[in-house]
Amino acid sequence: MTLGYGDLRKGLSVELDGEPYAVVDYERSKMQQRAPVMRIRFKSFKTGRVVDRSFNGYDVKLTPASVERKSAQYIYNDGGFYYFMDTVTFDQFPIAEDQVQDVLSYMVEQTVVDAIFYEDSPIAIELPIAVDLEVADAVPWLKGDTAQGGTKPVTLETGLKVQVPLFVEVGEMIKVDTRTGEYLSRV
Repeated sequence: MTLGYGDLRKGLSVELDGEPYAVVDYERSKMQQRAPVMRIRFKSFKTGRVVDRSFNGYDVKLTPASVERKSAQYIYNDGGFYYFMDTVTFDQFPIAEDQVQDVLSYMVEQTVVDAIFYEDSPIAIELPIAVDLEVADAVPWLKGDTAQGGTKPVTLETGLKVQVPLFVEVGEMIKVDTRTGEYLSRV
C-alpha cells in the first residue's frame, strides 16, 4: 500500500529511508507550466530529528510505517534503562535512556504514556498533553512582589524549572503542559 498527497495528514506514520517518521507538516505548490512541488516535514520516531524533503511531480508515493501505539505506565529506572508496563497485557519492557532523554523531566513513577513500537520493539515515548508534578522547591514571596508580573521560579520533583504564580508553595501539585513546559493550573 502506498500513500499519495491526498492521503497525507499530520501525525501520519510513514517509512522513509527504512526508518519510521511522523508527518509534521506538508504543503503543495504548483506554478504555471511546471510540475507541482510537495514539501513535507518529517520527525523521526527514533532520534527526534526533523527532516524537510521536497518531491517533484504528480506521482509521489510514500509507504506507511508499521508503527503501533500502546498505553504504558512508567515503573522504574535501572541504570541506563527505563522500564514500562503495558497497561493491557501487563508485560514489562525496557527503553534505553537516550530514547527517552527529552521526556524525563515530565515523568515520575506511575505516569501513563503512549509507547511507540516499530517492528515489535519500543522506539519512543509520547507524553500526555499535561502532567501533574509536585513542587519541590520554591522561593517565598512577600506582599508587594508583583512589580515584575506576579510569577516566581519553582523546581519540580523531576528537576524541571517553571514559572508559576506567587501563591504556589512547596508540596503543592501543579499541572504542566508537556509541549511548552509552562504552568497550567494547580491540581
